[in-house]
Amino acid sequence: MELLRALKIGHALVICGFSMTVLAGEALAGDPEQGVWLKHEYSFQYFGFTTTYSCDGLASKLKMLLIAAGARADAKTTSDACARGFGVPDKFARSRLTFYTLAPAGNAEAASPPINGLWRSVGFADRSPRELALGDCELVEQFRDKVLPMFTTRNIDSQMTCVPNQLSGSRISLKFEVFAALPPKNK
Repeated sequence: MELLRALKIGHALVICGFSMTVLAGEALAGDPEQGVWLKHEYSFQYFGFTTTYSCDGLASKLKMLLIAAGARADAKTTSDACARGFGVPDKFARSRLTFYTLAPAGNAEAASPPINGLWRSVGFADRSPRELALGDCELVEQFRDKVLPMFTTRNIDSQMTCVPNQLSGSRISLKFEVFAALPPKNK
């Protein structure tokens, strides 16, 4: 019986893996275009009613959002001047962001050599990415308003509903296409 159960789970994982590969392929649209990396530095101050973050917790969530939105993998987020100290929730948590986004080479001046990029679909929802929860609704709203404009995006569809001081009625739904670097080829 255990062997049959293990085989069913293994089969489900193979199907899931195949589905994710197909979805990842659909996420890239069009022919590759030349792009250049643009550096951004920003001091992000969060203020929300539903969830309170420690400064290091805020930095961690912001790094996850940056990478998921198409920033280069070396994005840095650090705690910034938190009054209450390390690990303690703070209503006015801050984080310093240093990250790179890809912009079409014809539209931007940059010191970096051009690389190939494509338009990629991105979606934020409850548990997508996995670390995102309904309590992060106000953070995603502020990320959309303050940080997302630094990315090269199109077709933004924001159906966000964040109800202050409660999770009931809140909804994270932010979809867009971002100009991002081609994924590395498997060797």
